Amino acid sequence: MTEITVIRDVDTIVAYDAASGGHVYRHGGDVAFDATGLICVGQHFEGEATTELSGKARMVMPGLVDIHCHSHDEPMAKSIFEDVGTPALWGQAMYEFSGALDGGEDARAACLTVMLGDLMRSGATTILDIAGAHDIWLDIAGRSGARAYLAPGFRQADWIVRDGHRLEYEWNDDAGRDAFVRALDFAERARVHPSGRLDGVVSPSQVETCRPDLLADAADEARKRGMKLTVHAAQTMAEHEELLRRTGLTAVQYLDGLGVLGTDVILGHCIFADHHSWTRQRTQNDLVTLAERGTTVAHCPVTFARSGMALETLGAYRRAGVNVAIGTDSYPFNMLEEMRQALICSRLGGKSVFDLTTSDILDAATLAGARALGRNDIGRLSVGAKADLVVIDLDTPSMRPVYDPLRSLLHCAAERAVERVYVDGQLTIDKGKPTQLDYDGAVREIQALQDWACARAGMNDPRGRSIGELAPKSLPVVGN
Repeated sequence: MTEITVIRDVDTIVAYDAASGGHVYRHGGDVAFDATGLICVGQHFEGEATTELSGKARMVMPGLVDIHCHSHDEPMAKSIFEDVGTPALWGQAMYEFSGALDGGEDARAACLTVMLGDLMRSGATTILDIAGAHDIWLDIAGRSGARAYLAPGFRQADWIVRDGHRLEYEWNDDAGRDAFVRALDFAERARVHPSGRLDGVVSPSQVETCRPDLLADAADEARKRGMKLTVHAAQTMAEHEELLRRTGLTAVQYLDGLGVLGTDVILGHCIFADHHSWTRQRTQNDLVTLAERGTTVAHCPVTFARSGMALETLGAYRRAGVNVAIGTDSYPFNMLEEMRQALICSRLGGKSVFDLTTSDILDAATLAGARALGRNDIGRLSVGAKADLVVIDLDTPSMRPVYDPLRSLLHCAAERAVERVYVDGQLTIDKGKPTQLDYDGAVREIQALQDWACARAGMNDPRGRSIGELAPKSLPVVGN
């Protein structure tokens, strides 16, 4: 007998409405599912169930789709570089500081476990992770229970910041081509993983660190294999100015000219398009191009807001017809907090409370992410869709009082209200804890890994600075 779970008399169901193509609230019905998908959404389930749960004071919502994140060393970087940046590079810290922290191969398992655990704890059920190819990636992603798209990055140039103000590129074309071949092999291995929940994504790392022929070849290979392609583009002003120097084009114009853009492409960040107030362009053509090509933008507001940068604006992109989905990029790997930040940043940038609504941001974190991956069976609660869902405890103090549960969740409670998470009908989070991963063990391990990497930071910094010089602590350290 197929194991069926039913949640009875659910207080609030965030259900998909085919007529409107969006989400709606339904009250008082059942949600039933098994490993094959959703069987009942909002009606009374008449069949036999293996497990019956009460839906009293509960909201059941679709699993969230994180379209852009990085495991690698990112989970280990917490609390180090939030207050630093390179002034000559518009305050962006990535180029000068991110390379100083390297946890080595020993850090991969703990970093990936912490990232997956944190994302699922915040309601993410589908995750697109961009990192370096390594075998343990397949093992842990498969074991986690998450639906994971693995994107092994490759590039032909490394960044190096000279004298604290000059960004240069060190090229090795052959090494980049070799990494491309290995990435394609890894992506195919992900696709045939026995879990059935993994797939590969072709991922040239950055638009300015790959030669034009490699970008075009990557798009061709992705399309031959029926895979998605993702690339960081228009993510910083340094990249924007470098492309202008080389080509006279914005990232969107450049990729469009190479034939890269399309419905199968996800652009990481895409902040500095030709309409952005920081750029030298005074045109507004890039959003039109993105909408016409059906290309998705992966919007990850938290990490850029920390550096004083923001998309202008998520509401404006959506009104232009651009498919914008939500990613978390780096820590805190919390989809609900990311959604809150996206909502606030959009209203700040648009100078209006009306620039973006709560329903808009839910759409971006669910249906838009599913659309980016070419799927209509995730990011929604409808009969026949995958049983990827999140159970929210409405009795959590940070949720009360509840007039509109989604607003309470996004503006106040976040992951504190996430009780259970299911992927393919299997319980992956129970009472806020991952069921398939040693999350607590990885959290303990990651402290020692961070200490080790910080002690070695000077070896990776071109100027030989210690971690204390690179990232002074928030307060002076005195006494013992």
